[in-house]
Amino acid sequence: MTAAGKKGVVLVTGTDLAPQAVEILRDYELVFAGAKPTEEDLLKLSAQHQPVAIIVRYGSVTGRIMDASKALRVISKHGTGIDTIDSKAAQERGIAVKAAVGANAPAVAEHTWALIFACAKNVVGLDGRMRQGYWDKSTHKSVELQGRTLGLVGLGAIGRRVGLTALSLGMHVIAHDPFAREAPAGVELVDLDTVFAQSDVLSLHCPLTDENKRMINAQSLARMKDGAILVNTARGGLIDEQALIEALDSGKLRAAGLDSFAQEPFTAQHPLQNIGNVVLSPHIGGVSDRAYVAMGTGAASNVLAVVETEQALA
Repeated sequence: MTAAGKKGVVLVTGTDLAPQAVEILRDYELVFAGAKPTEEDLLKLSAQHQPVAIIVRYGSVTGRIMDASKALRVISKHGTGIDTIDSKAAQERGIAVKAAVGANAPAVAEHTWALIFACAKNVVGLDGRMRQGYWDKSTHKSVELQGRTLGLVGLGAIGRRVGLTALSLGMHVIAHDPFAREAPAGVELVDLDTVFAQSDVLSLHCPLTDENKRMINAQSLARMKDGAILVNTARGGLIDEQALIEALDSGKLRAAGLDSFAQEPFTAQHPLQNIGNVVLSPHIGGVSDRAYVAMGTGAASNVLAVVETEQALA
């Protein structure tokens, strides 16, 4: 049941929202599903509370969950990637799907560069060696990025930021994005094979689709330069992880920086945890103090834009 005086329920697949987002939704009752909600958890909560909107932080929203609430009008992503929402099922049911476009772009772009630098300069490896008592000044050589080529797959808000930073470092920047009509000054649009073949650093910034699933595989890795660096702050499904492990083991790739994985979180010992030339982070590229607020307020505003427009037309 909806609390007295409230316009409806908003189900949040997480434990919290930024206070600014809560304020935007002050006329709605908020129900939080917890940190790791399963499909069954969300089914029960949707059936019980009949939310008009779902804000998606963690977990996935399926057609079954949508069917559990006859009041559901919008599914709003707390972020930009909507691959955890069955958009086809939503469209069939007349339910809007919205994303907080650009809300976490600065955070993800910065984390991309943290991973690029960590790989190029072996930050983690050197730190570990220092703690073990080694002083590798006479043997270590890092990769200098000036004059090298950064290849971007995806040229949205995040890819553009990453590319502009590369230009400021004196790098050559190429990019592939079938939906990009133009590129920032200094960024060259090329085909995907050219990105694979010419990149010293390859960085992924595209959504995951049926067409590009495992686009980084044994064949595409073989076309890359020996000693290249691969960074993924997009979606784990873009990479064939076994093929990546083999490329890292063989030295085909110098290093990789990964913030997303095929299965999240790791449920058991993962082969990537035993690879020395990979830097791992738990899909937190878009998690920063400011992005948390921007994603929350963006998601909340998207809820109001749909729900209150429909209510006004009713």
